[in-house]
Amino acid sequence: MPGNIITIAQQKGGSGKTTLAVNLGLAWHKAGRSVAFLDTDPQGSLGRWFMTRRATLGAEEGMEFSTASAWGVSYECDKLARAHDVVIVDTPPKADADLRPALRAADLVLVPVASSQVDLWATEGVLDLARREGRPVRVVLNRTRAGTRLAAEVAEKAAALDADVAVAVLANRVAYAETLGQGLGVLEAGRKGPAAVEITALADEIAAAL
Repeated sequence: MPGNIITIAQQKGGSGKTTLAVNLGLAWHKAGRSVAFLDTDPQGSLGRWFMTRRATLGAEEGMEFSTASAWGVSYECDKLARAHDVVIVDTPPKADADLRPALRAADLVLVPVASSQVDLWATEGVLDLARREGRPVRVVLNRTRAGTRLAAEVAEKAAALDADVAVAVLANRVAYAETLGQGLGVLEAGRKGPAAVEITALADEIAAAL
């Protein structure tokens, strides 16, 4: 049985797509699942993270990385899903025809939304494309600032979107950026903190939804 394919998409840059891809993948890998990362973003942030990790830790069993342009996404997803439990697709910051193959291949589309009205507006284009492809979507509130009026407003408006919103929320924490630059994830930080708790909760929630 092929593995699950999860596409992470958001047309606004800086929403945290790569950070989400990395940390969810590592959470599932540490839970005993084989994981493949597929980078379709020409910026290549996911690939740089993976190569940084490999230079430090070497090759790891049950973890693979690949790249693909828009026309090759479907083929690469099929190939990786036959060999892994989970395939995570990181996409470029846009919502156009080039994104459709990654959405079409997905069992679930995750859309990270940072705590800003602009991010929320940008979400509509991705949701529209995902609906046209008939794919389920889950919005993930990311880089939130607990206790602020803006965070509350964004959460309220996200709940009004025509999409499920993840219960688990990721806060705006330095640990995500620090570990990413080291080829690691927050679950591998020297001291386990609230970021690790957040990612574990989100990974469990997403896994249960598949």
